[in-house]
Amino acid sequence: MPKRLILCDCSATQTLDSEGLSKATGLTCSRLHNALCTDEIEAATKAIAAGDAIICCAQERRIFEEIATELEVAPPALIDLRDRAGWSDDPAPKLPKMAALLAEASLPIPPEKTLDVISEGLCLIIGASDVVLPAAEKLAPLLGVTVLLTDDTDPPEARDFDTIRGQVTQARGTLGQFDLRIDALQQVNPGGRGTLRWTTPRDGGQTQCDVILDLTGGTPMFPAPQKRDGYLRADPGSLHAVSDIVFQAAQMIGTFEKPLYVALEPLICAHSRAEQTGCNKCLDICPTGAITPDGDHVSIDPMICAGCGACAARCPSGAITYDAPPPDMTFRRIQTLASAYRRAGGAAPRLLVHDAGHGAEMIRLAARHGRGLPADVIPIEVAALSGFGHAEILAALASGFVDVSILLAPTTERDALDQEVPLAQAMTEAGSVRLLDLTDPDTLCDALYGATPPAPLANPVLPMGSRRQVARLAAKSLNPSGGTLPLPAAAPYGAVLVNTDACTLCLSCVSLCPSGALMDNEDKPQLRFQEDACLQCGICATICPEKAITLEPRMNLDDTALTQVVLNEEEPFACIECGVLFGSKSTIERITEKLAGKHAMFATSDAARMIQMCEGCRINAQFNSADNPFAMGERPRVRRTEDYLSKRKDH
Repeated sequence: MPKRLILCDCSATQTLDSEGLSKATGLTCSRLHNALCTDEIEAATKAIAAGDAIICCAQERRIFEEIATELEVAPPALIDLRDRAGWSDDPAPKLPKMAALLAEASLPIPPEKTLDVISEGLCLIIGASDVVLPAAEKLAPLLGVTVLLTDDTDPPEARDFDTIRGQVTQARGTLGQFDLRIDALQQVNPGGRGTLRWTTPRDGGQTQCDVILDLTGGTPMFPAPQKRDGYLRADPGSLHAVSDIVFQAAQMIGTFEKPLYVALEPLICAHSRAEQTGCNKCLDICPTGAITPDGDHVSIDPMICAGCGACAARCPSGAITYDAPPPDMTFRRIQTLASAYRRAGGAAPRLLVHDAGHGAEMIRLAARHGRGLPADVIPIEVAALSGFGHAEILAALASGFVDVSILLAPTTERDALDQEVPLAQAMTEAGSVRLLDLTDPDTLCDALYGATPPAPLANPVLPMGSRRQVARLAAKSLNPSGGTLPLPAAAPYGAVLVNTDACTLCLSCVSLCPSGALMDNEDKPQLRFQEDACLQCGICATICPEKAITLEPRMNLDDTALTQVVLNEEEPFACIECGVLFGSKSTIERITEKLAGKHAMFATSDAARMIQMCEGCRINAQFNSADNPFAMGERPRVRRTEDYLSKRKDH
């Protein structure tokens, strides 16, 4: 069904061009309402009942969704044009920006991939008795509560919940599947008269639970504790904080949907080969510890993954990709915003990347109480700021955006961005990429209004392919003169440099290269290299016995990066018996020098000559030698029946 835009100027505080929006988007526009959520609520009700409405107001989402519920129809599509575009002190036309936001909102959203998590409400509360016992009394009617006391106190007389005492020495898992080890474990001995007593301490106690309330105030049990589902932690000295997590814990029973944030392709992972470690970028940057080594590749625990996206941004091979939404959806959103802006008459858009929490609120406050966003700044909300890496930044610039600003939130993991942004900056014009670490809406407005963006790209490109392919395509369009761009250390693009004087063409590097960037030649002793496939993982440099390999981070924009080049080659060695070419001359000569006359197997001149023979001639020489290793003793005579009978005493 064709969609219809329901417009409202919010008490005449913004200017909307109905005819221009209809022409730019191809959608039918309603008449311009003045108070759609109050005085003209009947018009909103009719539009929602029709089932084809896109209401251009997101502030009163609750009201419009309640109307849809009462009408028993699907909730209407909502888009915020007011805070992101309409409310702005910039005198420039807002139509191109509104057209871009509407075009991006019209893209089909891929379904979210989830995993069911079941919590039966088994709750472990850890801390001192004066804090945890009141919390346990509140939760006991709702959850199955066990209290782990950490102070030296007598057991409580309340038997509405279980009480133990000890020290947690190991904890792993997440919501619905925590597994803990407790040492010095003491349980309550309920028998006898008088004060209840503890049992004798013992180590190695094991327990499982669904939810943990950590009220110890000490070191968290898990890295990035705020990202561990089911692990609630509060300052025991703050009654407000304790009350908050008690309320949260009371809701953690039932079946929940856990999003599957990332996808893993183990076959192209460059973590290691033959026990030689290569790329550790995802392992080093994961804040929750969800990624662990698993042989030649890594594995990701989807239950622990919090979806920050840092691993996907840093992965050089594309083995890990952010999947909520997938990378191609992000590229499509970027390209749609840029192209729709230009089609509606805009020339040089700027991109503001923000999250759904802090960034969206900053934009709303800047619009309501400040100058609002400039008319050429287009906001794009992403699920994970850390996952917006150099490929996405370059794709935005190559699509026609003149600069990219990433608005950080106080909770943003900066490790990935602090490496991805310099990498993107090395491949584009100075000043076109920046991080905004701001918490004041007015300061945000000042930063955006005061910026001087570079000139727009003359011929924008369509970002397509994998993240590596998009990054290369974008870098090439942003640097039309070509050449080689130096990149920061640990960049996922670069060259392999070989010291030909030291290299013996043993080809160990070829056999272990995870991406196939290093290759041999079946016809002659050669080491070949294709630069665009190199991940700079370092396995080749690690495995090289002669230490002849070094890495050079760079982006080669010329077509030579897509072809095979010879890094080292030698004259093949000719067998001294039959003349067949085998091996490389320097290798055979070096082996002869090290073994001839110095090793027991090659002590004689005849034995030493075998080093310089091909496989067939070497076998023939060994077979015909005096000490033939293939020779056998005299074949034993076949034993017959007479031989056995002759030894019997009854014959």
